[in-house]
Amino acid sequence: MTTRLLEIENLNVRLAAGRAARPILDGVSLHVERGEAVGLVGESGSGKSVTCRSVLGLLPEGSQAAGSLRVDGEDILTMSSNRLRELRRRDVSMIFQDPRASINPIRRIGDFVTEGMRAGGVPQKDALKRAEELLESVGIREPRAALRSYPHEFSGGMLQRVMIAGALAGGPRLLLADEPTTALDVTTQAEVISIITRLQAERDMGMLFVTHDLELAAAICDRIYVMYAGRIVEAQSAERLFSRPRHPYTSGLLAATPRLESDQPPHGVPGRPVSLAEAPDGCAFAARCAHARPGCTEDEPVQREIDAAQVACLRAEELIHD
Repeated sequence: MTTRLLEIENLNVRLAAGRAARPILDGVSLHVERGEAVGLVGESGSGKSVTCRSVLGLLPEGSQAAGSLRVDGEDILTMSSNRLRELRRRDVSMIFQDPRASINPIRRIGDFVTEGMRAGGVPQKDALKRAEELLESVGIREPRAALRSYPHEFSGGMLQRVMIAGALAGGPRLLLADEPTTALDVTTQAEVISIITRLQAERDMGMLFVTHDLELAAAICDRIYVMYAGRIVEAQSAERLFSRPRHPYTSGLLAATPRLESDQPPHGVPGRPVSLAEAPDGCAFAARCAHARPGCTEDEPVQREIDAAQVACLRAEELIHD
């Protein structure tokens, strides 16, 4: 049996006592195969970034984690600190949301891109040559000169390209992309997404792509997980999820997406997301759901297979025929 590249099973992450009424991640299960692009979508605060960071062992200070989180069969939660550092350097890389907050402003670009290679014992001359090739592959002109530059000399789009080059420096098998186009203009977003998808396909990497944009996820991902209040509420292929959503929250996200071909304005999901200070009984989405019934606030829905989709909704079968 082939081991999945990334497999998360029933992952629970809870902050230190007194800091939250509910877990930030509550029974999260997902997987990524080799060469596969998988989307993780949901509103801000749903737990997407924490899920990504958990794969690198970057859990919030004082938090407690339970469950299973495996990369190529090795459990991150029980991994030694030395092996975890090696995994971050070679096997798993992450593209963070804000490159200006992730790249040291007083170090040269060359230092950032080559850091992991030099830590792994690659001679500086070879590391610089490799860094130059990486910068060229992400569309930076005059890459040799760029290696001597500082972050403030780059635009946001160019700095995000540097971030991608740094993430690929160790030749990772798994790429975690945490909303990599945040705060970029539309044209630059398209360029950055094109670079990421091209390099992911060329290198046959698995990718977990985090976004709040369902249309973007549908365009570049093979499968999509929808997250709400720290739980996965729906999972299915990108094509089927976009054409036939099974969970009311997924339908709400799609209805809130503007479309050029429609003359109807988008409709936002009513209400507000559940905060960490709240721990509602039953379905966390019930207070915002137009289809909720009294039973929805009593029993927490379990994820089950319905028409080739995994859905956590007590009324999912009824809503299919609504």
